[in-house]
This record gives sequence, structure tokens and C-alpha cells, in this order.
Amino acid sequence: MTEYHLPRSRTECETLDARDSLRAARERFALPPGVIYLDGHSLGPATHGALARTEATARSAWAGGLIRSWNTAGWIDLPQTVGAKIARLIGAEPQDVLVTDSVSVNLFKLAGAALPLLGTPGQPPYVMYEQGEFPTDASIVVGLCEMTGALPFQIAARGALNTFNGMHGVLIRSLVNYRTGEVADVAAYEAVAAKSGTLIIWDLSHATGVIDVDLKALGVKLAVGCTYKYLNGGPGAPAFVYVHDMPEKFMSPIWGWFGAKAQFDFGATFEQKPGAAGFAAGTPPVLSMSALDAALDAFDGVDMRTANQKARALGDLIIARADAMGLQTISPREASKRGGHVSLVHESGYAIVQALIARGIIPDFRSPNAMRFGVAPLYVRFVDVWDAMDQLADILETRAWDRAEFHARAAVT
Repeated sequence: MTEYHLPRSRTECETLDARDSLRAARERFALPPGVIYLDGHSLGPATHGALARTEATARSAWAGGLIRSWNTAGWIDLPQTVGAKIARLIGAEPQDVLVTDSVSVNLFKLAGAALPLLGTPGQPPYVMYEQGEFPTDASIVVGLCEMTGALPFQIAARGALNTFNGMHGVLIRSLVNYRTGEVADVAAYEAVAAKSGTLIIWDLSHATGVIDVDLKALGVKLAVGCTYKYLNGGPGAPAFVYVHDMPEKFMSPIWGWFGAKAQFDFGATFEQKPGAAGFAAGTPPVLSMSALDAALDAFDGVDMRTANQKARALGDLIIARADAMGLQTISPREASKRGGHVSLVHESGYAIVQALIARGIIPDFRSPNAMRFGVAPLYVRFVDVWDAMDQLADILETRAWDRAEFHARAAVT
């Protein structure tokens, strides 16, 4: 396993890259020449395998096999077989992970299934989320509570563990915060939840594929996650749901036919498949699912502990270079508490990001002032980070960002 450290020069970066046990993984990605891509925390790049599989699925299985391909090409099994590939990356049993729907829909389904298990006479359960959580996750909570009569509750980011201790209900919590990159203490949260009668639904969207996590060992029962970030499944690729050790009456609020035990019997009653499989709903998007299936092959032979350590070292390099420029970070300085991206703050952050993009360096921006630099370890090199920080320093020193076209806001930031 490669030992990573903080390089002090570009030459040291080159040496680290040459010794990197993950360096071969970069060849699996269809990265455009002349681009340093630091936005894998938002949209992972295409892999050669995913592009080839998408074309083959469309031209051969769809155009040639037609409806027969549900059987002959294994389309019907994709939610389970792709889920099993993800399971290895998050420390889960293969049958506990299913690829289906979006993160938002999956959060709604899991929270909706949990509420009937948690109610007590005269006291509806809480559905909780922390201050600073991804806004959509919070919106799902409020909308679900309006439908069910459950009580929404926002927990202050500081002292969150003490705040929800003793509260009965569901907590939605990101393992890695989308803005700061801070990693939650899963074991501590699950220990408090076990005492207080709370079920935690973990959002792994900014964690899967970059964080070394063992859900089963940590006692996690419920989770959802995104596949188009570090898993490189393609824009809008379907999400996944994780369900472990839940009672039989843990029922999805969306009784979709792909979650039924005998879906092709077309019976008048619904009997849900056990476990994660019961949280399928409608027909899976086969082209996207096939691309994701192939994209996950980029993780073949990758040890997630090594990937996690490299991401931490790359993040350390960003912070060290930012310190030299006088830039502040809102991400944890302690590498073990940080995920796969580092957020630097500047009042003109949006324009600075646009100036970087104009030079072939692609991070992203989150309002009001956060510049996010992603360090996906399978394809980002130490020289990539070094060169990107050189360009950032030049842009700041020369105020190259202060041009009208860099201030004009696009629809997607």
C-alpha cells in the first residue's frame, strides 16, 4: 500500500504519483486532454468502460435484442447486481444494497417506512435533520411531516449528538457534509440512536467511492447514496438504497411493481420483497444502469483504505497551498475528519472558479462563497493539485478573476 505524505514541491508530487499504487486506475477514465478535473464530488468523469457499455447496450441489447434483453442481457437483475458492486465499497452485504430511483426519492421511502415503527400513543415521532444539511434532504423532511403529522426538527450543528439524545424518531444525516467536507462520527451517532430509539438514515452521496466506511460493522441500518459523483455513473445516474436488519413490517410507502415479490403475476394485492429489494418502485433506467455497472469496474482491485488515504493527502496539499495564499478553508484541517473535497472561501469565489475553468481547471462553487476542490483519488494526481494551486495563486495575485464574464452567473454553479 502506498504511503502518502504532504509534498513540498512539484518534483515531490511527481515522485508520489510515480509510486502511487492507484495510478493505473486513472487510465480507466476518459479525461479530456489539458483539463485538471477537480469536480468529481459533483459529477464524476466518464470511464472508457461506461462509454463502451452504453453504446453496446443501446445498439445491441436494445436495438437488436429488443424486449428479449430483459432476460437475455440481464436487465431485470441490474438493480441487484449493480447494488452488489457498490456494497463492497461501503462494507455491506450484497443483498442489502439496491440501485433505484434518486437520493431524494429514496430518503422519502426510507423515512416513510420508518415512521410507523416509531410512533407512540399521543406522541408523533420526530423527523430530524441538522442545520447545514443538504437543503433537499431538509425539504424532504418538512414535506414528509406535512403529509404524515410527524414533527420536523432542526438540530443545531454544534452539540448535535446531545440534542437528539432522547428524541424518538428518524434522523437524516449526511456522512460527509456537502459544503465543508466534514465527516460525521457514525459510530457515535449510532450509539446515541440505539439508546434514544432513533433510526438514522445516512446520506452517503459525498462519501461513497472516496471514504473507507464499513456500514455493517458500524451498526448502520439505513442509508441512501448517489452514484454520479465519486462512482462516476453519469449525469443523473440512479441512486442506491441500503437496508439492513429491519423488521418485515418495514414497508416502502411507494408500492411499485419492481418491489413486489411476484411482479409478473399481476395480482391485485401487493406483497413486498424482503430487505432492500422491496424499495424498488418503477422500471429501472437500463441505459443509465448499464453505464453505472461498467463505471464501477474502475474500482476493481482498489482498496478503499488506500483511496481514502490518498484523498486525505491530496486535501492536505490543497489546504497547505491555500494557507500560503492567505485563503481560508471551512473544511476540517484534520484529514481523518475530511471527505473527498476541500472548500476554500473568498468573497469573489464564483468569479475565481470561472477564471480557473477558463484555464482548464474545473472545481465548483457553492453559495455564498465556497470554492470546492474535489480530489477523487482514482484519477486526481498530486501534480494536478499542485498545478491547479499554482494557477489559483496567479489568478489571485493578478486579479485575473475580476472580469465581467467571470462574474456572470450561470444556471449551474
